[in-house]
Amino acid sequence: MEQAAGSAQDAGSAPVCFRHPDRETGVRCTRCERPICPECMVSASVGFQCPDCVRGGSGTGHAPQASRPRTLAGGTVTSDPRLLTKILIGINLAVFIAVQADRSLLEHLVLIGQWPPRPFTPTTGVADGEWYRFVTSMFAHEEYWHIGFNMLSLWWVGGPLEAALGRARYLAVYFVSGLAGGALTYLIASPTTASLGASGAIFGLFGATAVLMRRLNYDMRPVIAMLVINLFFTFRFSNIAWEAHIGGLVAGVVTGFAMVHAPREKRSLVQYGTCAAVLVVTVAVALVRTAQLT
Repeated sequence: MEQAAGSAQDAGSAPVCFRHPDRETGVRCTRCERPICPECMVSASVGFQCPDCVRGGSGTGHAPQASRPRTLAGGTVTSDPRLLTKILIGINLAVFIAVQADRSLLEHLVLIGQWPPRPFTPTTGVADGEWYRFVTSMFAHEEYWHIGFNMLSLWWVGGPLEAALGRARYLAVYFVSGLAGGALTYLIASPTTASLGASGAIFGLFGATAVLMRRLNYDMRPVIAMLVINLFFTFRFSNIAWEAHIGGLVAGVVTGFAMVHAPREKRSLVQYGTCAAVLVVTVAVALVRTAQLT
């Protein structure tokens, strides 16, 4: 439902997106001047346009079909902006159910540097070539409270971020953050300490969300409060891999900044180039630690 300009809503509170009335926003379409949220923002030569104006005409003399709706970061606007978030949650839940059915699976999924410690042989872990553990550990949970907290966070933070970035860019931030968190854990933590969970990737989403909110001039207090609370619990309890949280957060901030601040003419190069650079650093860290252990 559209809101008429100059209505009581406009005068009494922050404007809301004309396509999503439950979302406040400070951004308006440069053509029709209706309020639009991050999901509805389509990058234009100046500012952002709403999907309706893009479908009606590009405003540049090109045919309407030449300009497809785009997100703030340049991704394609989709009918289900939370699809990948749902898939990620589904994968995590499927792995959790499998682990509950057979606890021995954890031995092959967790992130562990090397076990047993020297001089015992043979050993297993990342140091012995099992690099797949960086990925499998991102989807493995052992306790109900752990997966419950992580999946709620993924839904609350990941869904809006996926809508704002687009699927490919969102997935890149997720995996780069998760891998960076695993690499820092591998580097700093004891090689015989096993870690698991999606927390590194989710902290990366927190970091990217903070950058996005700053870019849109939104109120930063909610996301800052959420980060402070999560960091408090990270360092308050000894059985939490704080290295994964910090590594993921830093990677999320770096890649998130590239996603929302990349110049339009070199957008994809800057965005995916930054992700590639973070991955190179991640691999370098893992190689250094492997050399130390072997």
